[in-house]
Amino acid sequence: MNLRNWFEELRHAPVKKALPILSFPSAQLLGVSVRQLISDSGMQAEGMIRIAARTDALAAVSLMDLSVEAECYGSQIRFSENEVPTVRGRVISTLEEALELSEPEVGSARSGIYLDAVRQAKAKISDRPVFAGMIGPFSLAGRLMDVSETMVHCYEAPELVHMLMEKVSDFLVSYGAAYRKAGADGILMAEPLTGMLSPALAREFSAPYVKKIVNLLQSDDFGIIYHNCGDNTLQMADSIASLGAMAYHFGNSISMKEMLERFPAEYPVMGNLDPAGILKNGTPEQVRQATLELMADCGRYENFIPSSGCDIPPQTPWENIDAFLAAVAEAQK
Repeated sequence: MNLRNWFEELRHAPVKKALPILSFPSAQLLGVSVRQLISDSGMQAEGMIRIAARTDALAAVSLMDLSVEAECYGSQIRFSENEVPTVRGRVISTLEEALELSEPEVGSARSGIYLDAVRQAKAKISDRPVFAGMIGPFSLAGRLMDVSETMVHCYEAPELVHMLMEKVSDFLVSYGAAYRKAGADGILMAEPLTGMLSPALAREFSAPYVKKIVNLLQSDDFGIIYHNCGDNTLQMADSIASLGAMAYHFGNSISMKEMLERFPAEYPVMGNLDPAGILKNGTPEQVRQATLELMADCGRYENFIPSSGCDIPPQTPWENIDAFLAAVAEAQK
């Protein structure tokens, strides 16, 4: 499908459906643990299919597991039964180690499972686009080098950060191309760590590498949605808008209304209902009220697409997810 045309049609649609980052709660629909889900491509695909059957979400999204790419590089991963995996420790601490770092094979570790899941899901989901979840380059570098150390190195060892960014962005281009070959209609690229940088550092250490990935992967029929849930994204609006992605997704730490006021109207902008505080821990009525407030603030902007502020946690009650989607429709009656 032509993703550019699809996004343009969304901007002009008289009634807006939601595009939540909804993947891990499929474990509840399948009656499996998160650990089982992340280990089985068939389960992941079936979860995406079940979500597509249950909801009118604009697109299907594969698991947003931001440990997968780091695991390909040899990072230690902390697994638990019902939480999203996380990265432990670091694999890079010096420029010499960055120079010696080799690009992992696409399909290594669990990346092959995630690629196969998208391939299977795309074969069964034909009524909406299928987006693959993938980490962004600066966020991957932070997982390989330790988040705090990466922030320090931006000032004290910028050459180390740039060396690592070059290498991880090359890998992400290859990984994204594999998703495209698997049938994905696009990628939801999560770059949350960039939101912790100052606007100047984000322009130096993240933007050039995101643009590189976008330029090498994106086409009319394969789109990139850029996600950043950091606190500083309002100050980065101009820089983010220049990345070249087809659409942009923001977290709940900022005012979505204020972002829409700053962002160019020709780009779809998605967000930003609190996924943990409201969707996971609220009641259905609290979800409804928060969604109606979001729609009241942002619904008049043609390029606004309602969504969760970030990945919806695995244990989020489905009654709350249903309440969010119902409230999006209710607000437009």
